Amino acid sequence: MRKPTVLQIGHGFIEGGSERQMIQMVRLLQASGDYCVKVASLSIGGVLRPEIEQLQVPIIDFPLTSFHDRNMLTQTRRLVSFLRQHQVDIIHSHDFYSNIFGMTAGAIARTPVRIASKRETSGTRSGKQRTAESLAFKLAHAVVANASAVKDYLLGQKVAGNKIEVIYNGIDVSRFSRNGDLTLKPHIFHKLSGRPVISMVANFEFTIKDHPMLLRAAKRVIKEEPDAIFVIAGEGELREQTERLANDLGLGDSCMFLGRLDSVPDLLRVSDICVLSSQAEGFSNSILEYMAASRPVVATNVGGASEAIVDGETGYLIAPGDDGAMAERIIWLLRDPQKRQVMGLNARKRVEERFSCESRLASTSTLYMRMLN
Repeated sequence: MRKPTVLQIGHGFIEGGSERQMIQMVRLLQASGDYCVKVASLSIGGVLRPEIEQLQVPIIDFPLTSFHDRNMLTQTRRLVSFLRQHQVDIIHSHDFYSNIFGMTAGAIARTPVRIASKRETSGTRSGKQRTAESLAFKLAHAVVANASAVKDYLLGQKVAGNKIEVIYNGIDVSRFSRNGDLTLKPHIFHKLSGRPVISMVANFEFTIKDHPMLLRAAKRVIKEEPDAIFVIAGEGELREQTERLANDLGLGDSCMFLGRLDSVPDLLRVSDICVLSSQAEGFSNSILEYMAASRPVVATNVGGASEAIVDGETGYLIAPGDDGAMAERIIWLLRDPQKRQVMGLNARKRVEERFSCESRLASTSTLYMRMLN
């Protein structure tokens, strides 16, 4: 009996939550042995490309620069031909651009199962872009939302409720149980050693991550706990202006910008508290990583944050933009090591029970089989 052929398609392989979740899904489907897995990308290169190449699955590039030029038509024809030639049974897109491109080509090719994805609840798309994605969702047979909050958003955008499937992000908790030597550079480790460390992992691509709010909270915390240090990992266009703001606020050596990290788990191992200051989210990978590392989390109550964090048990939820509340919760935790430990252990247990890779694979396979049948 022929295995179902699944094409996983994404915008590319830059460092990001959608990209990491797609790579994880490719790895899980391939390891299951139940599918013939192929991968498509709308861009060439990316820092995560070597990671997916190690899986030795076929990767096909359909490089796009715009939805409004002749190349878009050329690449669409190529994808339609590929879907037909390889008898792809399921095409599963993972982000805004691949939703539009993949669902359009899948509909033209009459691919039996077309599955789109939605990972955020607001903010970064124009009205025309939202309209285009809504049309893509109409061409899809199912839309995977990574949180109930995202499902609610989709319902508000008039996506049919019977199309929406909530499948939470999965996380490999074993990555956050490493022992042995740290890979952090010696000068970084030396600067952090012996100091209370508050960390945030978030890209600098969009203002919705609200790094300024975190910096304002940091200023409040440092006033009360001068030894504390805030460590911010991530890259993007807004990093330079965020560093200038940190200097303007007088944070100095109390704030460190690390850029892209090769090993997020190593940073979390030396962290005492982890935070997220976003104005909007879908379902944050960073929060799950913090929890998997047994760290208490202080995060804004946006998107699916409340579906991961149990307020007062695994961390604290605060209103977006409220730097005073964030600072207050951080100070509480800095002054209560036992509370930090208990919250961290509760967080780890919650991730193991609800947000494992195995759970994500099982839910995705169930969806695939139901749609094929």
